[in-house]
Amino acid sequence: MSPTARVLLPALLLLPCAAPAMAADGGWSVAPAGGGRPSFYAEGAPGTAVEDTVSVTNRGGTPLTVSLSATGARIGLARSEVRVPARTRADIPFTVTVPDTDRSARLVARAPDGTSRTVALHLRAEVPRLSALTVEHVRVDGGGITYEVVNRGTTALHPRLAIRADGLFGPVLDRPARPLPAELAPGERLRLTEPWPDRPTLNALDIRLTATAGGGAHDTAHTSARFVPWEPVAGVTAAAALLAVRHRRRRTRRTAEPPHQDAELTGASK
Repeated sequence: MSPTARVLLPALLLLPCAAPAMAADGGWSVAPAGGGRPSFYAEGAPGTAVEDTVSVTNRGGTPLTVSLSATGARIGLARSEVRVPARTRADIPFTVTVPDTDRSARLVARAPDGTSRTVALHLRAEVPRLSALTVEHVRVDGGGITYEVVNRGTTALHPRLAIRADGLFGPVLDRPARPLPAELAPGERLRLTEPWPDRPTLNALDIRLTATAGGGAHDTAHTSARFVPWEPVAGVTAAAALLAVRHRRRRTRRTAEPPHQDAELTGASK
């Protein structure tokens, strides 16, 4: 049995209440157990189950039944309804799961007559600071290089990007790192195009994009591209095809002509 499950099993603690008279709040109240706390506060790594206790105090002279619920967070109450005898306090254990980000929640107690009491619950997620990014989907498209930068960490990033392209005879593009025009929130993806109006017309390139950011974030992505001047190539191909057709036709005509034979003269001589 898990520690969280064990917290929910004990019966409610019913303790005598020392208040002698009906209070102006209608005779009952709800508050964090132990006194001295106006609201609940919990912190931990995301997914952590934090345990606490809420107290329902009945200052009246008759028993009181209240229903309990929660909003704004994953809260598990030991009981969703509790009957509190007169001049008694009931302590109800509960667990709350720390979310991925800081959040505010509420515990609500509601009486049969429709009156309700609310206690705030403040949750703080202790997320480790991690700087990480990736460069993805790099390709040469139209007049530029299209790519995506993704924040894979837990902190906002201001990425910088460097681009280099090496061809058959050496580098043809070398742009040093410069800031990208955006801040990336955790999990955010940014799609950009790097203009390249003077790209080569005939070459085979290895293109490398390197992104960096504060906190040691770093990633490099590669792609390749081949540039061929299709119009000259198409002209050369067409000329070669025409010569091949002409050559084939000449061979066909030579094959179709009958072989040449010398004339033979015959006759009798006297």
